[in-house]
Amino acid sequence: MTAVRSTRTLFEQCRDMDGSLNERLQAFSDGVRKINKTFSEAVDRLIVRLRQSGAGEAAPRPGDPMPPFLLPDEHGHLVGLEGLLHRGPVAVTFHRGHWCPYCRISVNALAQAQARIAADGGQIVAIMPERARFAEEFRSEAKATFPVLTDVDNGYAMSLNLVYWVGPELERLMAAIGRDVPNYQGNDSWMFPVPATFVVGRDGLIKGRFVDPDYRRRMAIEELLQALRTVD
Repeated sequence: MTAVRSTRTLFEQCRDMDGSLNERLQAFSDGVRKINKTFSEAVDRLIVRLRQSGAGEAAPRPGDPMPPFLLPDEHGHLVGLEGLLHRGPVAVTFHRGHWCPYCRISVNALAQAQARIAADGGQIVAIMPERARFAEEFRSEAKATFPVLTDVDNGYAMSLNLVYWVGPELERLMAAIGRDVPNYQGNDSWMFPVPATFVVGRDGLIKGRFVDPDYRRRMAIEELLQALRTVD
């Protein structure tokens, strides 16, 4: 069995396992390290570099206003933060791409939780730097009903101080396993958003935040639910 096929099987097992989101992500990370140690060690070096450079640290914090956005969804319709907040608090989530297994596990968990989130009056919106066809693929695979927005050239994420360059080592390794990022994003910058979640109240202020340059970690679903329940 090839490494790519093994990773696909591992992804499906971790996505569907009985456990918390971060347990699923950790299981996938541990499995990838066994399948492709070279890739995992390159990711470790990337994370060290990002932490040393303070990636994501300057992103807005609780109490700050969430900068507005107006971005196209997977069908090309413009979606704005202001319009969403008229309907209730919003969890604004950032993802690297439809190809990223950690993002796919994460959005699957969000889709599973969306009924509970809606019952409490909350909403989810996902933002990623990919063209509409890939945003639609990302949304469809997870069976999500919340919008997936395209942040062209990471413009909005960049305004939040969330963007980083993956670097030549991972460019090469990702391309070698078929990650055609220039095609997905429509540019050859190899820039990604730090995966992040901002819980925004109807007053436009950030009530909760999760920002971690280690893309193998995400905000816990229970933490997200609790944050949305405690804001107006």
